[in-house]
Amino acid sequence: MNSVIDYSLVGLLLLLSTGYAFASLGPRSLRPRLLSAFGRLLAGLPAVLGLKGVSQRLSSASTAKAGGACGGCDNCGSAAAAEQSSATQLPPAQGAPPAEVRVPVAKIGRRV
Repeated sequence: MNSVIDYSLVGLLLLLSTGYAFASLGPRSLRPRLLSAFGRLLAGLPAVLGLKGVSQRLSSASTAKAGGACGGCDNCGSAAAAEQSSATQLPPAQGAPPAEVRVPVAKIGRRV
């Protein structure tokens, strides 16, 4: 009997880790759909279980806009985001190295 419980727990953990990896690495539109589906599923369960608050939080999380890749402004790669980030940065201290290192393409050699 203990081996059945062990195998069930290991299988459940593998299933959960696979689901987490798919949700993290999958399409961005997948997360709101999953949250919405779980919210509806929990809302349909009996009230005795006391999951109404969880279902409401999942439903509200599905409608909230997800942050950008960095968790910041959600304008990754746009010109407005670059202007905004450069405007909010502090000027470099005197004698500090530049933030970017620029190497001309002609100086990049091939390894032999």
